[in-house]
Amino acid sequence: MSITAVHPKSAKDTQTKNASLFHVILLNDNDHSYDYVIEMLQKLFYFSKQQAYRNTVEVDSKGKTILITCTQKEAEFCRDQIRSYGPDPRIACCQSSMSAVIEPAETKQ
Repeated sequence: MSITAVHPKSAKDTQTKNASLFHVILLNDNDHSYDYVIEMLQKLFYFSKQQAYRNTVEVDSKGKTILITCTQKEAEFCRDQIRSYGPDPRIACCQSSMSAVIEPAETKQ
């Protein structure tokens, strides 16, 4: 006879599974260099140089790129970090950070 232990789900486990997920989306513009975007993604998201480059090419070619999918609170923090990163010092006319938005990620049930 084998006995299987059953552990009740904690409220935290349920909250985590039911938490809505959001995409952090970087938007393209013509005011920032590839070097700036790669550097920003490496510093803010700890992306490898290759991963940062792939996202940089995607935002340039498609107009946007999903950087991360996480909880709303984390997504808002990431978006705000991008928005406050500052202008690209390599481009004289650049006066601000890049733009980013968050959008709900579709969940499959």
